[in-house]
Amino acid sequence: MPTDTRAPVGYPIACSAVRTREQRDLAGWLLLVSVGLLVTWLAVRGGARLGTASAPFLGSYRFEVSPLSLAAPAVAVAVLAFTRRGLMDRLPWWAISAGSALGLLTWSVALALVDGTAGLTRSLTPDSYLGDLDDVGDDPIGYLKSFTTRNAEHTIATRGHPPAPVLFLWLLQRAGITEHFGFAMVVTIIGAMAAPLVLAAIRDASGETAARHFAPVIILAPYAVWLAVSMDAVVLTIAAAMTVAGLKATRHKGWQAALWALGAGLLLGVAALFSYAAAWLGLSIVGIYFARRRAALNVFSGIGALVPVMGASLLGFTWTDGLLAAYEDFATHIEPDRSALWWGLISMCALLIAAGPPLVASIRKLRNTPGWPFLLGGAAAVVFSVLAGLARGGIEHAWLPYFPWLTIAVIAPEIQGGEPAPPPLLLVAAGALTAIVIEAVLLTPW
Repeated sequence: MPTDTRAPVGYPIACSAVRTREQRDLAGWLLLVSVGLLVTWLAVRGGARLGTASAPFLGSYRFEVSPLSLAAPAVAVAVLAFTRRGLMDRLPWWAISAGSALGLLTWSVALALVDGTAGLTRSLTPDSYLGDLDDVGDDPIGYLKSFTTRNAEHTIATRGHPPAPVLFLWLLQRAGITEHFGFAMVVTIIGAMAAPLVLAAIRDASGETAARHFAPVIILAPYAVWLAVSMDAVVLTIAAAMTVAGLKATRHKGWQAALWALGAGLLLGVAALFSYAAAWLGLSIVGIYFARRRAALNVFSGIGALVPVMGASLLGFTWTDGLLAAYEDFATHIEPDRSALWWGLISMCALLIAAGPPLVASIRKLRNTPGWPFLLGGAAAVVFSVLAGLARGGIEHAWLPYFPWLTIAVIAPEIQGGEPAPPPLLLVAAGALTAIVIEAVLLTPW
């Protein structure tokens, strides 16, 4: 009879050494955030070119509290109490998986409700993707063909992205979803589906106990502030599905492995049509195949990734031309108004706040998790965008597809090969409080 390796019920009795390490990780996060906020203050006081009134984020500061502001704290308390009682270990896996999606959806919506239903639709302005729907009209192929040449005529959001976000909303409109609230809920629901996919990836790489313990981390993630208002939430879920498909490929042989690898590549190609930066996520698949000694699967995933990109090219949109057009727009409208040096530093502060305290523990224990390949794509994208001077505000939504993977090692054992760490409730609670404060004082354009 197999031994049950799950953590014992009742996390309050976790050993003092574990609590002490959590306290140190939280203290380290607070210190780093304080330094980041100090750098941000110095940049603002020094008159640096930041292009925003709410550094280290984009948008503007305000203070908004309403009766609906109680929704997010209520959700956070419920999830923390649920986990503290050890129910994450007692429930069947299907309930944890489904519950994580429902929990993340509820948390995201509860955070946005501080502004009422407008909190879900505030990003759907004339300057958003919706402003380009009329250009598609009844001719999506014509829209693709002229997308790059007419890049300067697009809305601010569309100019920096491939055409898939606009076409996705166009399809929703054609399916009968025409209200802004309907668009917002579809995007938010799709984004919440990333939770069970991320947990499935962790379960495959690190075991079911680790996945169960990560559930509260992703359900109450601080970056859920932007999940409910950003099209990058769609990329997050596509990328998570890609990772799961890549892992499935390594669990099979022959044609089944090839099909899973092909599917992973197809998802990567689709993600790249939503966001140019999503191409970096392919490194995570490469890392998975390398770690499991299945390098040949890279061929099938590579072919799969080319299918959507080449298909779009045959229909009129060349991905590389679109990337160059997006960079030209960046160089014209963003580079002159935002200091690369200051934003390189400030973006690290925004990353710390958006990912929350689990990020510090994850970095500290990175070498102890077999899930390290998951971090490759996200980490590479972050490093490249900072060093290349491309991180000049807006990383809170642009890096949304990377945040879960950057925090994945928070539940890794303290020593390699040891037992997974218990749910980091202190870090999760601090992250949830961070999200509540952000939503109350920050009005973002996403």
